[in-house]
Amino acid sequence: MRPSARLPVVLRGYDRDQVDGLLKRISQALNGGPPMDADEIRVTRFDVVLRGYEPRAVDELVRECIRELEARGPIADRPARPRANPSWLINWIQNARFSGAGMRSGYDVRDVDAFLDRVIAGLRGAAPPVSARDIRESTFRVVRLGPGYDEQEVDRFLVQLASALEGR
Repeated sequence: MRPSARLPVVLRGYDRDQVDGLLKRISQALNGGPPMDADEIRVTRFDVVLRGYEPRAVDELVRECIRELEARGPIADRPARPRANPSWLINWIQNARFSGAGMRSGYDVRDVDAFLDRVIAGLRGAAPPVSARDIRESTFRVVRLGPGYDEQEVDRFLVQLASALEGR
């Protein structure tokens, strides 16, 4: 099965050939082929075309691939474990509360909660660690009607969390 087989096709999305090419190179690098640097993947941009892959799904898959490459890389190149006490960070994240967006648009509650759960799993060692860069690059769906968190509160919290992971 091709890695891109699970990516949905939308009216306007990322060029499928470009995405498939990058995913093939990543797969080869993960399976002992020519090495690939995570930063090389981060700077990759795709053309937006008719009947392309859904951008959000591609972005998430590419972030997963970057984490996998970093986890398999030489120890010196792996993202460092946070210098802050992981149990303190876990408690801080679990106790974070965000205001509802009310009548304004806000970040989808499920997206934010799932991302923070992934950060906690990484801190516990149950999943690959989430780096400060991953936190800064995180994106969430915006909801207009329905449960949403205040965007500015979430953004401020994520800036603080990224700084804490860097040990500042």
